[in-house]
Amino acid sequence: MIGPVKMRVVGVLGGMGPEATVLLMSRVITLTPASDDSDHVPMLIDNNTQVPSRIKAIIEKTGEDPGTVLVVMARRLAEAGVEALAMPCNTAHHYAPLLKEAVSIPFLDMVELTADHIARLCGSADSSAVLRVGMLASPAVRITGVFDRAFAARGLYPVYPPRQDAMLACIKAIKAAGRSDTAIELLQNAAVELTTEGLDFLLVACSELSLIKDNLPYGIPVVDTIDVLAEAVIAFSRGGLARTVKMGTEKTATMSAYVSGDISK
Repeated sequence: MIGPVKMRVVGVLGGMGPEATVLLMSRVITLTPASDDSDHVPMLIDNNTQVPSRIKAIIEKTGEDPGTVLVVMARRLAEAGVEALAMPCNTAHHYAPLLKEAVSIPFLDMVELTADHIARLCGSADSSAVLRVGMLASPAVRITGVFDRAFAARGLYPVYPPRQDAMLACIKAIKAAGRSDTAIELLQNAAVELTTEGLDFLLVACSELSLIKDNLPYGIPVVDTIDVLAEAVIAFSRGGLARTVKMGTEKTATMSAYVSGDISK
């Protein structure tokens, strides 16, 4: 008789921001097939609200480097016994290479996972056609090119809203007051502007924006990086993905492979 699945512990580098961290936990709980507490993913959360501002460090060029603090968090979680790391902040994935070097446990790279997910949805990995993805993200994502390498490897092209200042204002509004009419209007305007660019997908690539994504206009497929990461967390905990995803240096298994536990693809 096959016994119950032994769930593996996932550590979350959180606090960027706090509501986004809670959102990832909520998505993981909602998406996990469970009949009892023990069926859910065990998680250790470092909700470190004191990580230096990515906005100040990358956009305004006035703040401390968040990378050093993130490495400390990753090592602290690894020492606490987690078996993989997840980080529900898109911009902070600029520092993903540092985290992968700092610990020996797998890092569930939300950027690589999302690029692979979009490519799998439309088969672009096997096509010469370039797919245009509208980026609802912090201007820091564009400045650092967080998604550029992963997208280029899969035939995807990021398209950003022309008014990057409005995107930043939207994110700051959510950090200050959560859901608000102002934030929703700014997000909707950005989405409408992007849909005139001949897009194949809209990508919610900021975890603050994930909090209000239900207000996006209909008519174009929407992918949310938080949803992709939540699925990967569940799959890992239930026995999938057993290695670190190295950005740009290793082939990333498809989400179906994570779920089935077959990572040879």
